[in-house]
Amino acid sequence: MRRHLFRAAGVLAVAVVLSGCGDAGSSGTEAPPSAAAGGGQGCAPVAGDALVVLTDDKQLQNTDNVIPAINKKAATPELIAALDKVSEALDTTKLINLNKAVDIDRKSSKAAAQEFATTSNLAAGITKGPGGNITVGAADFSESATLGELYGIALTAAGYTVKVQQIGNRELYEPALEKGEIQVVPEYAATLAYFLAGKVDGKDAKDPSSPDLNTTVTNLKALGEKTGLAFGAASSAQDQNAFATTQAFADKYSVKTLSDLAAKCSGTATVLGGPAECPQRPKCQQGLVETYSFQAGSFTTLDAGGPLTKTGLKQGTISVGLVFSSDGALAAG
Repeated sequence: MRRHLFRAAGVLAVAVVLSGCGDAGSSGTEAPPSAAAGGGQGCAPVAGDALVVLTDDKQLQNTDNVIPAINKKAATPELIAALDKVSEALDTTKLINLNKAVDIDRKSSKAAAQEFATTSNLAAGITKGPGGNITVGAADFSESATLGELYGIALTAAGYTVKVQQIGNRELYEPALEKGEIQVVPEYAATLAYFLAGKVDGKDAKDPSSPDLNTTVTNLKALGEKTGLAFGAASSAQDQNAFATTQAFADKYSVKTLSDLAAKCSGTATVLGGPAECPQRPKCQQGLVETYSFQAGSFTTLDAGGPLTKTGLKQGTISVGLVFSSDGALAAG
């Protein structure tokens, strides 16, 4: 299970979980047309082993940057500064490589985090805090576990006694964070802001996330004030919904951005792949139609950034598929 919200337009529903999609929104609106308007030729799938994410040049997706979420009572300046060292050390490429180390190279999250910390000299210059016990919670997927281990390394260097504990999904660990049963969790700015808005303001809450990171974080911090949470600095590393093709497809049709895809590949031969709810979701096919005027010739139900979608891309049964932007399968080489 992943960490993202496949949001239904106008509705915040934090308790519904769709298989393979993390914390899902409620059921969406009617699906956009799957057949390309005007019957253009489109771009048939091209098999290949290397995958590439198309640039979201019109900012369909919101800012799911990695950010440390902290129980407010535990948020000492030294603790926040130590966590900020992790944020400073990360970017999306480094996060992809960390995920590759765990998910593809089969290293443990702890080993991958320690190697990264050593290479990046993560502990250098960290100021000692007041000490004490800190529990870092993590969600039930490998990226969160690895980020939790990185937080643990930084906090240990700051003089805390740290335990890293994988807990489960956001509905489990976020209340524990509010209560102080755990003190720190690696989070994703836009998704957490959306989740907290649903808790604070109910089903009619407005989406507080934005394509602008500063706006998202400002709104997230305001929600944190109401829920007993504080936050460190947001990393430039993002893990959000993204659309990928094979490198061979991108080269053949000269597409680098989603605007390129819409302009050159709207048509009957183009096959979009993703989870069953993708056609109804404003961050999936519905968003591609509304933001980019992209029309796929057909849609194939697979999974949310999982092995079915990646296999479909590599074997040439789909042209473009929904993935996650920090997937280890996207690592160069």
